[in-house]
Amino acid sequence: MKDVCLCFEVHQPLRLKKDFFWGGSPLKRIEPDQILDFYFDDPENRRIFDRVAEKCYIPTNDIIFEEIRRHLDSERPFKAAYSFSGVFLDQCERYNPRVLESFARLVDTGMVEVMEQTYHHSLASLYEDGREFAEQVRMHREKIWDNFGVKPRIFENTELLYDDRIAKVVENMGYAGIFAEGIIAPPNHVYKPEGCDRISLLLRDYQITDDMGFRFSARWWNEYPLTAEKYASWIASKPGECVNIFCDYETFGEHQWADTGIFEFLKFLPGDILKWGHLRFATPSEVVDKNPPIEIISVPKTTSWADIERDTSCWLGNALQWACYSYHRRLEGPIKESGDRLLLDTWRTLGLSDHLYYAFTHGGGPGEVHNYFSPYGSPYDAAITLFSVLSDLHYRVKSYVDAADDPFLFSTGIDQFTGDVAWGRRGLREILESATIDILEYHAKRGDLSAWARSSLADAALAERLEATEGLHGEGLRAALLEAVDEAMNRGRSEGKKSGRDQNKVTPKSGRKKR
Repeated sequence: MKDVCLCFEVHQPLRLKKDFFWGGSPLKRIEPDQILDFYFDDPENRRIFDRVAEKCYIPTNDIIFEEIRRHLDSERPFKAAYSFSGVFLDQCERYNPRVLESFARLVDTGMVEVMEQTYHHSLASLYEDGREFAEQVRMHREKIWDNFGVKPRIFENTELLYDDRIAKVVENMGYAGIFAEGIIAPPNHVYKPEGCDRISLLLRDYQITDDMGFRFSARWWNEYPLTAEKYASWIASKPGECVNIFCDYETFGEHQWADTGIFEFLKFLPGDILKWGHLRFATPSEVVDKNPPIEIISVPKTTSWADIERDTSCWLGNALQWACYSYHRRLEGPIKESGDRLLLDTWRTLGLSDHLYYAFTHGGGPGEVHNYFSPYGSPYDAAITLFSVLSDLHYRVKSYVDAADDPFLFSTGIDQFTGDVAWGRRGLREILESATIDILEYHAKRGDLSAWARSSLADAALAERLEATEGLHGEGLRAALLEAVDEAMNRGRSEGKKSGRDQNKVTPKSGRKKR
């Protein structure tokens, strides 16, 4: 028996205001709680979401639901799997709750599996420090539980970003399986990632997926028109234990319009597949549970399902993209240390992979695809807009919170970095409390802390207090350093109250929504 695994990625980007730079918005005075609406084009995002909801989400969900119900009592029922980004679910709640209700109805059938991904559909899995990646996955897990009451077992990273390191990180999070693009091995088997013990690797069959997702309405294609019966026969002839079809959900009604016949194709597909006695539908978890890995696969270089190259070049393939990516990464430290919830939410939303996708400058077929999805007139407009927003966010960080120009890196000697980084007084205090005495004495002897406070933090008063501690040793040194920083923090809080700035601190999420 061959498993047919039908999977959908469901994501809608949040678009920036296209005229943010050219309209003179950078550095304007705004209230801190207006920052998201200041950067993002909420009316346009709502308009597009509602359009796609009517063209794709609602009618496609109705078809999937009817086909699940039609085959519910069969020995081989119809099943599917979905990977929702957290920002998509946020938009459902904000713009059109009926869409979320229709997806919940599918999950409630018991024939739909919900997969895990990053909350912000981001490139966080590429960061050297895995903490942000883990945090976005945790946020996504909570979002899925709140909306559907299920705990995902299978991981689908943003745009199928995958390598050996990512697989190991995901395994350590407890997932049973992870998806990758089917260019690394024949896609119709289950594999084990190199260096992993428990997690299984599923591969997307990109050829047959793209036959439906990209070539369905292509009149130049020698297989046009594609019928459900023909497509089912191709699936039936595939070798191996499974056929993993994984596409954007917007394929139905949005990328392939209703007049192409895509909805009729989807209606007939389950029945035509089940006409073949050796085919059955299965969720990704079932594929993993039923089929042990046939071999170990090593993928040292990151792959994805994007473009012809199927690597990271669609987001990081030119200097413009790298500049924006690096600038965004640089803001992570001071924003997180500040504890400001709104700044952190904004920073994470600016990490959506779509923002970098729009700044793709290569031509040819991939360039046409990028331009099709982009709201900008050119990739240069996309890069200018993103970079100007990041610059403005940097300005807000320096204005709203205690952030230095450059971080203080704690060490025990030349090139002996401990891994501890302070971006401001708050972070400095936390590290001073826990650092070993030899580290504190090393920096006090050299005058590093006072030099950083004066040049990077621009706090002359703190610098003078720190200078006064440089002849101390042991716990007396620690106590004096903490006293100096506490005084500076109290002074900063007094100045903040005078300016009316009240930080929105990060608070733990609590409670579970009931449907």
